[in-house]
Amino acid sequence: MSGYVSFAGVYDRLTLEIDYPARGRYLDECIRRHGGKKGVLLDLGCGTGTMCEVMAALGYDVIGADSSYEMLTEAMDKRMQSGADITYIAQSMTELDLPGKVDVVISTLDSLNHLTDYRDFDRAIERVALFLNRDGVFVFDVNSVYKHEQVLAGNTFVYDLDDIYCVWQNTPGPDYLTEMDLDIFVRDDDGTYTRMEDHFAERGYTHGQITDSLARYGLCLEAVYHADSFDSPKEDSQRLIYVARHADRG
Repeated sequence: MSGYVSFAGVYDRLTLEIDYPARGRYLDECIRRHGGKKGVLLDLGCGTGTMCEVMAALGYDVIGADSSYEMLTEAMDKRMQSGADITYIAQSMTELDLPGKVDVVISTLDSLNHLTDYRDFDRAIERVALFLNRDGVFVFDVNSVYKHEQVLAGNTFVYDLDDIYCVWQNTPGPDYLTEMDLDIFVRDDDGTYTRMEDHFAERGYTHGQITDSLARYGLCLEAVYHADSFDSPKEDSQRLIYVARHADRG
């Protein structure tokens, strides 16, 4: 996710449509429905820390992990302003190494899709299983194969805000890979614009690939939901919520 070097500073402005408090309440209910508890929660691929702030406010002891120092800088600025008791660590999803076990792991906003090699995706699931308590819950979302094929595809999206103009161009690749190129123009105080460029990629993973990885490391699939709901997935679901627990709950 090295492409987030310049993207980190404008990420929150480009995701204003996301209702983080509502999403946090949904995750909390999802955790509780599947037997989880309000203990230590790891936000894997936490980005700028907004979800960490929300989950901390809901009563979890939060650890945020991300490989991007730029994203974590934004997250720590938020922590300084809120005073929330959140621990941030600079670690990639594939090299997760915690000092102890956690009760809940969440990974949201298609963080796992950014692992574009299935071996890396599989490795991330292995690390989660290693540090998740035997009665713990793992909740994560993914952009679906449908979204990669039909929505992202080769399309271009434009964000035109008061102080930011962003052109997001997608290039489809093999096996549900989507290359993403961003041209970002940020308005300076004198009215001129600074241009930044970023590039990153996502891969869509099939249900079979995801469940194979979960089972390989002793995580039992509890449910798959459509978006932020408790509905079954639909043919055109763009985002899927997976819930898993250790097969051995003792």
